[in-house]
Amino acid sequence: MTRSTRFARALATSALVTLLVPTAVVSQPARTPRPAANTPTVDMAALAKAPTVARAMAALQAENEWTLGQQIALCEIPAPPFKEAARADAYRKQLISLGASNVRIDQEGNVLGEIHGAAPGPTVMLSSHLDTVFPEGTNVKVKREGTKLTAPGIGDDCRGLAVTLAITRQIITNNIPIAGRLLIVATVGEEGPGNLRGVRAIFGSAMRDSLDYFISVDGVGYSITNRAVGSNRYRVKYSGPGGHSYGAFGMPNPIHALGRAIALASDLPVPANPKVTFNVGLVTGGQSVNSISASASMDVDMRSESAPALADLDRRMQAAFRKALAVEIARWPGSKVPLTMQIDTIGIRPAGATADDAFIVRTALAAGQTIGVYTPLSPSSTDANIPISLGIPAIAIDGGGIGQGGHALDEWYDDRTDGYKGAQWVMLFVLGLHGVAGVR
Repeated sequence: MTRSTRFARALATSALVTLLVPTAVVSQPARTPRPAANTPTVDMAALAKAPTVARAMAALQAENEWTLGQQIALCEIPAPPFKEAARADAYRKQLISLGASNVRIDQEGNVLGEIHGAAPGPTVMLSSHLDTVFPEGTNVKVKREGTKLTAPGIGDDCRGLAVTLAITRQIITNNIPIAGRLLIVATVGEEGPGNLRGVRAIFGSAMRDSLDYFISVDGVGYSITNRAVGSNRYRVKYSGPGGHSYGAFGMPNPIHALGRAIALASDLPVPANPKVTFNVGLVTGGQSVNSISASASMDVDMRSESAPALADLDRRMQAAFRKALAVEIARWPGSKVPLTMQIDTIGIRPAGATADDAFIVRTALAAGQTIGVYTPLSPSSTDANIPISLGIPAIAIDGGGIGQGGHALDEWYDDRTDGYKGAQWVMLFVLGLHGVAGVR
């Protein structure tokens, strides 16, 4: 992820696919209705002081080195797009060693484990993502200097993976009497080319109907992402027969058509509120300086928190692509050489929002206040986009500490003296959603 969504030309691209196939079926406590929007949150101060919770909170601080060790170990296992299996297996083994039940890897490659409460209650999914943006062969060795860790993916999302394991460890070790069922999940395909394939598979399965809340722990800091930035991503390709730049001159040129398209797109006005953005991020094509290329393509990204605004830009952008084709063909009226255009969908992320006053958001804010950290609300594009678009209460939150350079080779995370508060915040938030015996 980077904080950083679609009118799909191919329905298969945006469809929710791949059913989960658990390796075992485990009974679960009866569910209770989700709290109404105006339901007061649990008394967080009392929750933090409950004996089992207090022990777990203290352990997250005292055993913070264990959490950092997990962050480093997982980061040093490469997980390029579509090749997350090795890191997934390491995460699976750790869940088993911690005592989670029904641990498995589904057909898409997601890792899932469960903690069952002793009383009826909600089903909460606590998630982080396995994949990085970095290609195979990237050096992922972590450099440690005091409290600072430097490596590709160290914050995004090895921090989230480590925090979810630390919380799992403390809930099980301290036998915290939660109500309901906690699902601990590590997803595949959160980053750009993955197009949220892991979380799409989960919410395209029968499991969707059993989930009450979804939390993605993604990145560093203490922000709450309750507004999902949607994005539409296309690869636009212009094609012709090509030829010699002198001998075949006078025919429509795919690269010239692409240039026209970029110029037309660049001039499209977009609103500042709601914020709407676009970018041509990659351009390819050409054989040599003295050749009319047979093809030219560009990858285009459009984003907004507003689904209607994003759809409007998409419509105008595609009209610009078609106009560029027509203008380039008209430029050479004496030519019978064909010029064609193809638009392929390379990513669709739905926009949406979980209300600022939703129970899940207020619980996260209350947990942060109790821990003593500032937890601002912010927009981003994360695994939470999918459940948010389906009307399921969902947010993404950070995992504590500070960092910079997400998606860069010199990405770093600094735990400073209080990085443990990230895990404490997430755990208290999760327990506030579940409820703990004896605490109201």
